[in-house]
Amino acid sequence: MPTLHALAEAIGLDRIWWDVDGRQQVVSDASLRTIALALGYPAATEAEIAASTARLAAEEALPPAMIVTDVGMETTLPPALASAEFTLPDGTRRRLDTAHWTLPAIDEPGYYRLTLNGHALTLAVAPRGCPSVASLGKGRIWGPAVQIPALRGTAPRAFGTFAELAEAVDAFAARGAHALAINPVHALFAGHGRDFSPYSPSSRLFLNGAMGDPALLGLPPLPEEDAPADPLIDWESALPRRLATLRAYYAGLDDDIRRRITSDNAVHGEDLRRQALYDALDVHFRARGANGWQDWPQAFHAPDGPAAATFAREHAAEVDFHLFTQWLARESLAEVQRRARAAGMAVGLLADLAVGVHTGGADAWAMGDTLLQSLTIGAPPDPLGPQGQNWMLTGFSPRGLARSGYAPWISTIRAALSTAGALRIDHAFGLARLWVVPQGEPSSAGAYLRYPFTDLIRLVTLEAHLAGALIVAEDLGTMPPGFGPAITARGMLGMRVLWFERAADGGFVGAQDYDPQAVAMTGTHDTPTVAGWWSGRDLAWAEALGRLPDAMTPDEAALRRAWDRGLLWATLTHDTAPRPSPEDTAPVVEAALRHVARTPCGLAIVPLEDLLADPEQPNLPGTVTEHPNWRRRLEAPLERMLDVPETVARVKAMERGER
Repeated sequence: MPTLHALAEAIGLDRIWWDVDGRQQVVSDASLRTIALALGYPAATEAEIAASTARLAAEEALPPAMIVTDVGMETTLPPALASAEFTLPDGTRRRLDTAHWTLPAIDEPGYYRLTLNGHALTLAVAPRGCPSVASLGKGRIWGPAVQIPALRGTAPRAFGTFAELAEAVDAFAARGAHALAINPVHALFAGHGRDFSPYSPSSRLFLNGAMGDPALLGLPPLPEEDAPADPLIDWESALPRRLATLRAYYAGLDDDIRRRITSDNAVHGEDLRRQALYDALDVHFRARGANGWQDWPQAFHAPDGPAAATFAREHAAEVDFHLFTQWLARESLAEVQRRARAAGMAVGLLADLAVGVHTGGADAWAMGDTLLQSLTIGAPPDPLGPQGQNWMLTGFSPRGLARSGYAPWISTIRAALSTAGALRIDHAFGLARLWVVPQGEPSSAGAYLRYPFTDLIRLVTLEAHLAGALIVAEDLGTMPPGFGPAITARGMLGMRVLWFERAADGGFVGAQDYDPQAVAMTGTHDTPTVAGWWSGRDLAWAEALGRLPDAMTPDEAALRRAWDRGLLWATLTHDTAPRPSPEDTAPVVEAALRHVARTPCGLAIVPLEDLLADPEQPNLPGTVTEHPNWRRRLEAPLERMLDVPETVARVKAMERGER
């Protein structure tokens, strides 16, 4: 239907797209109607399409809340601002067409308040590029990627916290690392032991309150835990116990510390108080069987409604407790970053920004139609996932962002950079387009929704400039048109992961051919470790779960892996030594580390699991309970494991970039 297709195009839906194999795919009219309705534009009939089209035109005629531009560039005013109205002596009004009016170039990046034709707005002026590794004055640098909960330190705990992260920073700074990459530490659900994936947060504006540690702030330590030595974290019991421990600790704080907390929190304003209120409500209603704010009584669905306000008054002490956990987490993480810089790290923490938020979480409750409604995000069907993926997360609405002057996006980036020296943006393709799926529908019923890519990356560049931070854009997968050149031009770093750097003939790419403007990596939390790949541990998991690629039999998969081992070993060593057996993983791990260390990339990041030659990976994509995702712990305190001679050699290989 031409009118439906025109409306879909106008609201940013791609009716036609190309899959990973370059084949054209067409979104059904039924999906377009459903998604358009979820975006606020009914399209079931010709009359609805006409009304939605008219509404869209009226919205686009409104003056913008923010104009985003670059330094040194004149900016053409949008039509809603590029005109002026004046009144003649006889009282008639005339409009003066100023369609070619421009704002003069500004040479200093920043945010500027303007009033144009009586309309107040913000002008965001981005620098041409983000800070670079070279600007740090250290040449090529390296660092590990760690799973914070997996860490063990000097004190026994049920899972690693920012205290163990601080010990990791000290240990790696002493061994020549200039960065330490972490998974997202966004707010989860307070004391709830089930939704513990770091990539499914309640809020991206605030932190996981279970991670803070008062000893980092010079306060009395938490009581020692009776922590098990189990290799897996029992989140279901550990998180409720942690919440109870923090409650007891908070109850014993004196008035001076409470005043300090109140003072420190004041600058974070109403958003922080709303987060604490959400956590208080969530704990209250979860005890009554609710699972996210949609299960609360209807009166509590409005953050600014009378029911929420009454609850906040009647449960003021509970709200204050959650303000404390946020304060503790924020100040603890800031202290870790201060320690990293004081120890000589050029970057310190490399934080991670999840692609979206849990539909039942604090951001979805607080941000309203700034986020997508009745839509979740994921990935389209492809040969490896014929049904596609639905991550059961929500993200920003393109039009909601525009209406808000991009305020939530700016706040999200700023929050992530407030305690880090670099930021990785997970699934950065989402800055250009996201696969959106109607609620309750399979991923195959989705479509790509376009985002204001140029504005979003300009704002990231501006915030990175203001924070003096590096930006890593995760660019693994099917790249949207124009994405690569755009992030390269902005000085953002892509990701070049060993397993995906393969030539057309199937061989692995030589170290010298890696993209200099990227992070060289042996793997990520979602890929097999080097030891796991070489030994076939990943294939064993795939066979057990019925997930061998290309419908291969176990014997066929083993034969292909044997061939690939030869290709990898040839690239890593040029066959200067005999190829190790599948059981002999140590030489391969060290060779892989040397490989990424000698690439021309300014930054090399290697998972801690590879430094320790661990065969198990932290997360197996596409699984929830079938694999112990986000549950694994180190066998011993990190410092002790780093002093093992084989690990010492691997760390030195990274530090020196030995050939």
